[in-house]
Amino acid sequence: MKVIIIRYSEIHLKGNNRDYFESALVSNIKTVLKDFRCQFGRSNARYIIRNFDENDLEAIIQAVKNVFGVHSLSVAEEVDTDLPAISNAALAFAPNSGTFKVVTNRADKRFPMKSMEISAEIGGDILDAHPDLKVDLVSPDNTVYIDIRENGKTFVYGTTIKAVNGMPVGTGGKGIVMLSGGIDSPVAAYMMAKRGMTLRAVHFHSFPYTSMQARQKVLDLAKIIKKYTLHMTVDVVSFTEIQTQIHEKCPEEYMITIMRRFMMRIAERIAKMHGAGAVITGESLGQVASQTLESITSTNSVATIPVFRPLIGFDKDEIIEISNKIGTFETSILPYEDCCTIFLPKRPVTKPRLDHVLRVESALDVDALVENALNNIETVVIE
Repeated sequence: MKVIIIRYSEIHLKGNNRDYFESALVSNIKTVLKDFRCQFGRSNARYIIRNFDENDLEAIIQAVKNVFGVHSLSVAEEVDTDLPAISNAALAFAPNSGTFKVVTNRADKRFPMKSMEISAEIGGDILDAHPDLKVDLVSPDNTVYIDIRENGKTFVYGTTIKAVNGMPVGTGGKGIVMLSGGIDSPVAAYMMAKRGMTLRAVHFHSFPYTSMQARQKVLDLAKIIKKYTLHMTVDVVSFTEIQTQIHEKCPEEYMITIMRRFMMRIAERIAKMHGAGAVITGESLGQVASQTLESITSTNSVATIPVFRPLIGFDKDEIIEISNKIGTFETSILPYEDCCTIFLPKRPVTKPRLDHVLRVESALDVDALVENALNNIETVVIE
């Protein structure tokens, strides 16, 4: 019978809390499998998918390998623990040319042959069937794996498919990610979800200065991220009034600084409304004027909950590499600009002093502007 083996790694380190993390992982795997006809369960120390339509094989692999907490998968043949049956299955995974080796894991110590003896026996059968093959025990082109389990069954496979690893979503608390249409913030969302955080997004939209295509671009990014986060809701905040007031009443060079402080206040309020314990941004130290140490200090001064910046030490090339890997890059570079590009100053202050920022900000009715923005949120549940 063809099966899919699912493995985890970091959860092994969780000691007495391991059951909690495994339970979350199982729940998340079941979520991505809900649209497939298959049987999912545990077999000794393995999670196995059985009785699936082989036409769905690739789709199932793609779905499960994006579940945080899954380390790797293998498509295997499950046979009775009987040497001829194991040998026949191994022949199906053997290459026709090049080099190979056989690796055996004998979890069932009642099986009369030891692991190395089994590997030698099966390797000999493979060589008999494919005389052009050569054995290489150090760096073979191909490996045939034999996993003899305690329940009288054996898994035979030839390839391990790398998954996203990390911790199961839902085990790392809740966070609000400030999601723009750029490259960085979707990657930041991915990085925090990888550590088990459940995410909700906030997006600041300045219609008519920014287009409805810009809003849709962010929702499209949220849909891509949902492959990893399992669920995603976006709170779209109208930011037009705040930006207009800043433009009219504050010195041009402080516009970005004041704008970021408003965004942080609103994101934190939304976090508290939904029981989230942190705000997440895509900031990278020194990348732009609003991401210098002084600018970040100014933004942080209005926050009373933790602000996570998972990309703080990344350069742009590293961020783009992850963006390409997770599938957000092509959408992020679509030419629809978000509110951060509106009323851009020619020379933004890069080292704002907090006392100067407070004096500039005093020209605004901060509380009223924040309340008005919170009262005009459009909530979009990503399907």
